[in-house]
Amino acid sequence: MKRALVLLLLTAWLPVPPAAICHAAGTAKPNIVFILSDDLGYGDVGCYGATKVRTPNMDRLAREGRLFADAHSPAAVCTPTRYAVITGREYYRLGRKWNRDCLVAPGQKTIASLCKEAGYATALVGKWHLGYGEKAPDWNDELKPGPLECGFDSFFGTAMTHNEPPQVLVDNHRVVGLDPNDPIQVLPPQPPKFPHGVLQGGKSALVVHEDLCELHTKKAVDFIERNKERPFFLYYGTINVHVPIAPGKRFQGSSGIGAYGDYIQELDWSLGEVLSTLDRLGLAEKTLVIFTSDNGAVLHRDAVKAGHFPNGDLLGQKTDVWEGGHRVPFLARWPGRIPAGTRTGELIALTDMMATFAAVLGRSLGPDEGPDSFNALPALLDEPGRKPAREFATFIGTAGVAVRDGRWLLFPKHGSGGFSTDPDGPWLPPWKIGRKNSDYTADGQLKADAPPGQLYDLEKDPNETTNLYNGHPDIVKRLDELLAKLRKKGNTARTLAAAATEESGKTNRDDGSKK
Repeated sequence: MKRALVLLLLTAWLPVPPAAICHAAGTAKPNIVFILSDDLGYGDVGCYGATKVRTPNMDRLAREGRLFADAHSPAAVCTPTRYAVITGREYYRLGRKWNRDCLVAPGQKTIASLCKEAGYATALVGKWHLGYGEKAPDWNDELKPGPLECGFDSFFGTAMTHNEPPQVLVDNHRVVGLDPNDPIQVLPPQPPKFPHGVLQGGKSALVVHEDLCELHTKKAVDFIERNKERPFFLYYGTINVHVPIAPGKRFQGSSGIGAYGDYIQELDWSLGEVLSTLDRLGLAEKTLVIFTSDNGAVLHRDAVKAGHFPNGDLLGQKTDVWEGGHRVPFLARWPGRIPAGTRTGELIALTDMMATFAAVLGRSLGPDEGPDSFNALPALLDEPGRKPAREFATFIGTAGVAVRDGRWLLFPKHGSGGFSTDPDGPWLPPWKIGRKNSDYTADGQLKADAPPGQLYDLEKDPNETTNLYNGHPDIVKRLDELLAKLRKKGNTARTLAAAATEESGKTNRDDGSKK
């Protein structure tokens, strides 16, 4: 009896790991399903205001979970966002040209390796688009390093975006269906017709675009079913709704507004299959589900003509640093933990998945792990008295980087930072759908007296109609300096935030001492 009492007293003094506290409180680590759709816009989802398409499963997540109205991809294009999601590190820190080699450095911590270390089964299904090998990949040989070397137990999906050569599926380290007598060769780009390169050979391995969503959905469901008895992390990178717009046959004509609407509804079906699987296996209550998009949508002409606006009222589209390029739908559900049917305007970024998943796992990040990632779990759970997950963020376009600090967004250049104001751009300009900006005429010509940069108050003007650059030189200077600090080699978002907190605390202490 005495020995038992001594042991009890001793164990009371031992440090208890956060995961154990979590488990003891009846909130054991959940399964994690992270669904990253491709080019889905802020206005493409019913619960975000879409009326021309039907998205019952996305809307279900909003009813049963939490909707974020101010969530952002770190970039307005695919690969930089995916790199930041996987690593919690901003893409511009790479500082090198991509040659289709694996962008994730050997041994670099990722969201997958975090989960794997915690005992999770890990899988990536769908789009990878972060490269293979240490140099340009040899598509006819083993493709490594790749997803499996980044912490995933398995990978099945498209090697690149499905409109880029080689347009094949990869199963772990090998191209699916490759005929050794018809090897793959990807020749250099030949713009404008072949901006991503020219494919020679590999005909036996070419994907059938209309079949991809159903195939990926089946693979995602199979992974969940195989791992129903253990914790799992599924990263499902959908190919919908990236071009080529190729919905499966049973969805063609389903929306009534053209192929783009059909593609959105097929995506919603795919989400529904994942949710139904969790329900059927009794895993819904034990699973954190996050559904979002890697950047804003393209303004597809047929959809706009039918009265559907992919980015809602926001200015711009994919590639742009304007809001339409990177403000994205973000829905999170974790029954019993995330309050159902709630909505928040708190700023978060997809870069924050690394720190957020670490918090879910009861793990802290080291200084070199996810250095630009902030813990958004308190925002997901709507914890009372919480501090904002982040105060600032950067957004990469194809022609520059913008910075956000609180309500203010600065882009120190003219234009959209992408294709919307590119005179040779391939897509529908926002002026064609009635969007307005004070720097531009109604037909999209830059005014002679336009300021040299752009500043917007997103609290009062989320649609970026009025450039306030000339009226607030102090704010311009402060954000310009912040952007320079964030992009400076050796700095990270977390270290700058910590320094700002320390300085703020010092100021408060100084103020207190004078009272």
